[in-house]
Amino acid sequence: MYEWIKALHIIAAISWMAGMLYLPRLFVYHCKAEIGSRQSETFKVMERRLLKAIINPAMIVTWLAGLYLAWSGHWFASGWLYGKLLLVLILSGVHGFFARWVKDFAADQNTRSQKFYRIINEVPTILMVGIVILVVVKPF
Repeated sequence: MYEWIKALHIIAAISWMAGMLYLPRLFVYHCKAEIGSRQSETFKVMERRLLKAIINPAMIVTWLAGLYLAWSGHWFASGWLYGKLLLVLILSGVHGFFARWVKDFAADQNTRSQKFYRIINEVPTILMVGIVILVVVKPF
């Protein structure tokens, strides 16, 4: 069962990351769209569906499967896991900001620039690199 849950955890984490990397790119393009335009309304639908149908469920499954793996694999005694948990908590916080910004765009109240979203798009990547290194290398 452990291996099946591990596979589920990896699939969910990949799905979560795919969404976390794509959503801010949508924000970049949405910034260019005129408020009320057909394009803007299309971006709103895309952002909402991506968040609700992929990113949110994938995050939940990632957390649940990951906590099960940590508990059943007795990983809570390992220092690397606490580093990973910290980075996943930060990633979850970034997820929360993304959800807030989806609501801002939906209400035509975005106040941030394309440049901001281009920069913020790198944050999930940096966190993912740290998480993968901690899991694979287990440096402490």
